[in-house]
Amino acid sequence: MEREAGSARQSNVLTPSVPRDIGARAQRQRILDAMAIVVAEKTFSAATIADIVGQASISRATFYKHFADKRECFDAAAKSFVGELSDTAIGAQSSAESRPDAIRQAIAAVLEQLAAKPSYANLVLINAPILEPGIVTDHRELAVEGLKAQWGAGKGGKWAGADARIAFGRAHVLIADYLAGDRADELPELQPEISYVMLLPFVGNEEALAQARSAQ
Repeated sequence: MEREAGSARQSNVLTPSVPRDIGARAQRQRILDAMAIVVAEKTFSAATIADIVGQASISRATFYKHFADKRECFDAAAKSFVGELSDTAIGAQSSAESRPDAIRQAIAAVLEQLAAKPSYANLVLINAPILEPGIVTDHRELAVEGLKAQWGAGKGGKWAGADARIAFGRAHVLIADYLAGDRADELPELQPEISYVMLLPFVGNEEALAQARSAQ
C-alpha cells in the first residue's frame, strides 16, 4: 500500500537521515569548540553564555540541553582535549624502536596537536590552571607516573639524578609561554628542548641529548 501524502518518508540515498545521537554529538562538539575559541579570546571569567552560543550559532536553549552552566561546558572541553592529547601520544609511540624514541615521538605528536588546535591548547594550559590551580599538579602526576612506569622508577620521583616533576613543570612553562605570546604555530620547534627536558630524569644526559638531536 502506498504511503499517504504528508506521512513520514523512508530515508534512502536521495533523502538520507542523520541519527539523533550523531546530530547531538555534532551539536555538542560545536559548543565545545565555541567555548575554546571564546575563552582563548576573552578568558573564562570574561566569556559569557551569549558569546558561546553566538560563536556556535545555536540558541541558549540548545546550550542548556547539553550543559548546566558555563563551567560544566568548560570542564567538558578541557576533558575532551586532554583525552585527545592522550590518544595522540599513545598512537604516536606504536612505531618506535625504543622507549626513548617512543617518548620523543609522543612529544612531537602532542606539540603538533597543540599547534593545530591553539584555542584548545590555550584553554587547557593557560585558562584551566587559572581557574583550577590544582589541575597542573594533577596532570603532572599522571604524566610523571606514566613515564616512571615505563622505566620501572620508584615512587621517589627521581631517576637518573633528575626530578621528573620539575622537568614536567619546565615543559609546561615553555609551552604556555609560546601560547601566551601567540606563537602556537611554532610549538613544534620546541620538540628538541622538551624531549631533552622530559627524558633527562629517566635516561640521563647522554641519551636525552641524543634524542634531542634526533628531534631537530
